[in-house]
Amino acid sequence: MTEPLDAPPSPAPLLVIVDGANVVGSRPDGWWRDREGAAERLRDRLAGQGLPGRAEPVEIVLVVEGAARGVASVPGVRVEAAPGSGDDRIVELAAENAGRARLVITADRELRRRVAGLGAEVAGPRTVLG
Repeated sequence: MTEPLDAPPSPAPLLVIVDGANVVGSRPDGWWRDREGAAERLRDRLAGQGLPGRAEPVEIVLVVEGAARGVASVPGVRVEAAPGSGDDRIVELAAENAGRARLVITADRELRRRVAGLGAEVAGPRTVLG
């Protein structure tokens, strides 16, 4: 059955913006030897499990910077390569999507303050790493 033409559009899914460098760096598992590989493992984990504890659809954006800029998007995870600071790109994404629910995954206190000021929710790396 199709929706009537005058039905309001369905709300956009929760936008989950993941601070790739911060989340990868939250565990001392040797990520510094292969930053791109570590970011790819995080991307694949996100693509495979989504946002743990949420049954409803989410849109996941993984922001990468530096040596991880070569990581490609995959179904379920859009990868944004920050041209400069990853934190600045995350703030831009939060601001550009002000009309929808946003959750930023990071442990960076200053970044948390900046995106909370834009109305985004914040959560730490354990949210996606378990």
